Amino acid sequence: MAKNEQTMQSKKLAKAKPGPPTQRFLDIAEIREDAVILKDGTLRAVIMVSSINFALKSVDEQQAMIQSYMQFLNGLEYPIQIVVQSRKMDIDSYIAELNKQEAEIPNELLKVQIRDYRSFIQELVELGEIMQKRFYVVVPYDPATDKTKNFFSKLSEAISPASVVKLSQKNFKERKQSLQQRVGIIQGGLTGMGLKNAVLDTQGLIELYYTVYNPDVYDQQPMKDVNKLKVEEGF
Repeated sequence: MAKNEQTMQSKKLAKAKPGPPTQRFLDIAEIREDAVILKDGTLRAVIMVSSINFALKSVDEQQAMIQSYMQFLNGLEYPIQIVVQSRKMDIDSYIAELNKQEAEIPNELLKVQIRDYRSFIQELVELGEIMQKRFYVVVPYDPATDKTKNFFSKLSEAISPASVVKLSQKNFKERKQSLQQRVGIIQGGLTGMGLKNAVLDTQGLIELYYTVYNPDVYDQQPMKDVNKLKVEEGF
């Protein structure tokens, strides 16, 4: 009797269907052409921004930076999101470069020094848990908040925005163009404060969101080549 119950239970487990994929629970519909398309039809662009050691600046320089930041915020006509991300420092590429130099240098003494230096750096990062901070500015575009469009244009695009993005490449291009205009304004303000910045492309966006949604495994399980990824369609 017990054996029959175990057999029936095994059959039930074998016939169990897998649950819905995780991507169905994300707000992101797709990432393409250097833009993040959300399921509500709105777009996002992400700008990576450099940092400045504010404490090392003189009093006059600090005041000038504060005034520039105030002017930057007061000039915005739409919300932005400022994100600070802390990650464990990744030195794999740096270690690989040291390995390359060690193999190419003929001097044995320099080889030993490079080897010792490499071991020191690896041990320092592993024991010290050295973190690296990265700064991002997320720029949104929502057709319903676009002041350049009239009420009827906003209303027609707000009825079913997600379907508009999927079905009409023309509308997507228009939205992306409006998003790029906003990005240009934001970049100008950041540059005015002395902050270097760069817009993340499609590859960079995918890698960013991969690390955000996989904080525990991204360093042990690197992301595959984007061109080889298989994504389920039909959100």
